Amino acid sequence: MTRAGVFGTDGMKRMAGAVAALFIVLATASVSGEALAIDKLEKGVPEAVTDIWAIARGGQLYDKWWAVMEADAPKTTHPAYPAAGKQKGAATWRCKECHGWDYKGKDGAYGKGSHFTGIKGISGATGLDANKLHDVIMDKTHGYTGTTIPHSAMEKLVLFIGRGQVDMDKYIDRQTKKARGNPSRGGALFQTVCAICHGFDGKTINFGDDKEPEYVGTVASENPWEALHKIRNGQPGVPMIALAALGDQDHVDILAYAQTLPQK
Repeated sequence: MTRAGVFGTDGMKRMAGAVAALFIVLATASVSGEALAIDKLEKGVPEAVTDIWAIARGGQLYDKWWAVMEADAPKTTHPAYPAAGKQKGAATWRCKECHGWDYKGKDGAYGKGSHFTGIKGISGATGLDANKLHDVIMDKTHGYTGTTIPHSAMEKLVLFIGRGQVDMDKYIDRQTKKARGNPSRGGALFQTVCAICHGFDGKTINFGDDKEPEYVGTVASENPWEALHKIRNGQPGVPMIALAALGDQDHVDILAYAQTLPQK
């Protein structure tokens, strides 16, 4: 599935309005105690980087790092991608492609189906030393270099892996895919923030095409783990708001409401 979205002038205006709506919330996030490096190759970075922004940025890098970096997509299949896997090309370079939207890899939603690789998730890396995480990501298996992803961006990916994950099984029923949230409360959040861009019915932006449309309600119901990840961290390469500054239950309530929206 793709999440490109074509916004146009009106869509961009809605994006700007949404950013303004959350300015007060985001402004309360504390500035990081550790000074995160800012590399000239990393675009769209605030002067005073907060932990919460850096974690969300790392979540976007986990999703699709080259979209965040405004770089060209990889042209080959990742050399460490399992031969038994069914994906190929640039998709195999996405962290989520092997480790999953729920961060559980072969033990989660990607335990079967077209995204199965047999690779374990990253959930066990929560709380690990940042330097150790950095060394793992930069090892020969993962194949990343400072040229591929600049050091300052790698810091944020490490920050997300170590501190930005949530246990999705706590918030999403794996069998039914239903979010364990309050849709009434989530509706208030969605209608005052998300609807500025997505519309009250979640259908203003079509992530698919005319033949196979895909809307907020579609993703929320069919792949709630992806939806929750993006609610928290935003969408790479487009000005979607990351709601990481809100609480986990806020995110889950929004997901619960999004699951009530039209899928087609």
